[in-house]
Amino acid sequence: MLDIKFIRENKNIVQEGAKRKHINVEIEKLIALDDERLKQLKEIEELRTEVNKVSNNISRNQDDALKIQLIEEMRSVKEDIKAKEEKLKKTMEEWQKIMLQVPNVPDISVPNGEDESQNQEIKRWGEQTKFDFEPKDHLQLMVNLKMADFERGAKVHGFRGYYLMNDGASLSFAIWNHALEFFLKKNFNLIMPPAIVKKINFYGTGHLPAEAEDYYLTQDNDGLAATAEIPLMGFHSDEILSISDLPKRYLGFSPSYRREAGNYSKDVKGLIRVNEFFKFEQLILCEASHDLSVKFHEEMNRNMEEFIESLNIPYRTVVTCGGDLGRGHVKMYDIESWIPKEKKYREIGSASYFHDFQTRRFKIRYRDNENKIRYVHSLNATAIATPRILVSIVENYQQADGSIKIPEVLKKYMGGKDLIN
Repeated sequence: MLDIKFIRENKNIVQEGAKRKHINVEIEKLIALDDERLKQLKEIEELRTEVNKVSNNISRNQDDALKIQLIEEMRSVKEDIKAKEEKLKKTMEEWQKIMLQVPNVPDISVPNGEDESQNQEIKRWGEQTKFDFEPKDHLQLMVNLKMADFERGAKVHGFRGYYLMNDGASLSFAIWNHALEFFLKKNFNLIMPPAIVKKINFYGTGHLPAEAEDYYLTQDNDGLAATAEIPLMGFHSDEILSISDLPKRYLGFSPSYRREAGNYSKDVKGLIRVNEFFKFEQLILCEASHDLSVKFHEEMNRNMEEFIESLNIPYRTVVTCGGDLGRGHVKMYDIESWIPKEKKYREIGSASYFHDFQTRRFKIRYRDNENKIRYVHSLNATAIATPRILVSIVENYQQADGSIKIPEVLKKYMGGKDLIN
């Protein structure tokens, strides 16, 4: 959430930022509500001051008749306070509702555009894999090699269900072990957070209220985390850190859950878009500095690129346009790996920074060198998500006989063998 003071002083910038993200928000209505909120707060405080003043007079006054008169007068004032507090509560609810809808202002370097089709490629690595035979897709390859069972997955879970089996499961463990070794060398602290979290954490990260249909939310006011980012951001909620504690660098690993309700007809077969998956996530909390946020954003994105390069999978990096940018994001990169059968790049991960948009909601602060309390900046990036990366590995490493060559860096985690056949 943005600071209301910032919104009031920069309403044209905030409104233009919302326009670039193609989000409708009533800034003028919010400011009018804020004026009313402040007015009502002032009225209540003035009445409370009056009550305190008269209460002191009552305690010091020896005239019983005057005491009774003052008490009756204060009873009326207290009823007035109660009525005004009820009115303020309704104003606050409406104010809070609009505040949660106000998007973060995108960085000036974010390209304009309406949707993902207008994201801009900024880098391409590796040559697109070509074969001297007709390549198969990952479903056919994995079923033939008994690496996965999609029919039984659909029977048990639904149409996005899957079982990873044998070398399919082993390959996932190999990726996790490689990711663990790779990213811990990048000075992250490993953490396994809870996957069931209070719903307030979804609001904190900005996933709610706009994207409610995408997540598994329960009647108990809980939710299944869609990414380790959500519980990791809650880790330091309501805390004041020391500047010497920053940056906080976490590598989270957790199961993740998405309903994919808005993508009902997209990628219903295979491992591209599933309801449950496992994910390593990079997360950094740093000082309130735009330059530091940019520095760490580039670093985490490069970490992800290097990991994909270690698997020798062709990819491209795109900068997300305004219309495809999330409500809380200042800037985001997507990395898309090459899928030979489809002859296209598909998203494999993203890296984003938020300034203090999330940390204001979570109340994560720090004392700077002048002992001033400030909100930290937050950033997150995919390290690697499974099973989606299996699609790229299986299709790019397939052989003419239907076997799959194991990437060099994963062989030691696969018992040293070269092929899945």
